[in-house]
Amino acid sequence: MNKPILAGIGLLALACANAHADHLVAIAGPMTGQYASAGDQIRKGAEQAIADINAKGGVLGQKLKLEVGDDACDPKQAVSVANTMVNKKIVFMHGHWCSSSTIPASDVYNEAQIPMATVSTNPQVTERGLKNVFRIMGRDDQQGLVAGGYLADHFKNKKIAVVDDKSAYGKGLADEIAKAMTAKGAKPALRESITAGEKDYSGLVSKLKSAGVEVMAFGGYHTEVALILRQAQQAGLKMTVMGGDTMTNSELVTAAGPAADNVLFTFAPDPRKNAAAAGVVKKFRDAKIEPEGYVMYAYAAMQLFAQAADKAKSTSYKDLEKTMREGSFDTVIGKLSFDAKGDNKLPGFMVYQWKGGQYDYVKK
Repeated sequence: MNKPILAGIGLLALACANAHADHLVAIAGPMTGQYASAGDQIRKGAEQAIADINAKGGVLGQKLKLEVGDDACDPKQAVSVANTMVNKKIVFMHGHWCSSSTIPASDVYNEAQIPMATVSTNPQVTERGLKNVFRIMGRDDQQGLVAGGYLADHFKNKKIAVVDDKSAYGKGLADEIAKAMTAKGAKPALRESITAGEKDYSGLVSKLKSAGVEVMAFGGYHTEVALILRQAQQAGLKMTVMGGDTMTNSELVTAAGPAADNVLFTFAPDPRKNAAAAGVVKKFRDAKIEPEGYVMYAYAAMQLFAQAADKAKSTSYKDLEKTMREGSFDTVIGKLSFDAKGDNKLPGFMVYQWKGGQYDYVKK
């Protein structure tokens, strides 16, 4: 006689437990390895955003809880991380960071119907027609156009080498820079590739010096640029470097020293200068965190999820995907809206330069 009553009580308890369950959201990127400082930026941004969202009541009456995945910028590890996140039943992913990790991982999330926001810039991230991918940064064919155009305009009659690290991001960006330079009549004097993670780039430095190179356009990450600059300095080669969005890391200055002042790079408009983000920037700085690089992008990714879920009144994939694709969202990096491919409609790239341990827009 009591069994149906007990079963009913059990179902009610389960319903109550589910009603108070957290929304599981995630980040993934290089939390360890040579690019771990970028992973640290992502973690800090996401953690602060979640704390702020939860302080205002969370999303749809539930708190957000963060899962962190470490792919070390390794494609196989990225797929493993993605499968782990699927098994944990996350409702949103911000990641990965390296394009070579994001591309295979996005297939896993797409199959599991999990929406993701990413800062990975290789065009193939969104060119494959996946409906779950939303890029909150621009693309390499956009920043390559800006970087290559700047080099052609500002370094006329200078010998420019184009070098990449063979990664999906690095080679893709270097190819776009070379294409943009050539279109403006500034054909690269040298086109080379290196292997990321090595410690000795003296062979490359010798080639650059022998060819009389004064400017190196580099597709790859800040760790390699720092080593190349130091070894070039030791060899008596002074040159300007033009890099991409991954040069926004102060670790470059620590590793390269004063030679970092020779680094130019392309990046989206600095969100630290966004008046609407002033309160969040102050909050980070009060906590002794400089919100450089990808800190604010991770914060914005969580804002995107929270606003989309609130607008959709749901965290189901179908509702989130539709709302993200059709909506417009106010974030610390500016207004976000997406085209049919999932690309940011207002990407924008600026040219920056490191000076005295800080980066800022180059003077016109």
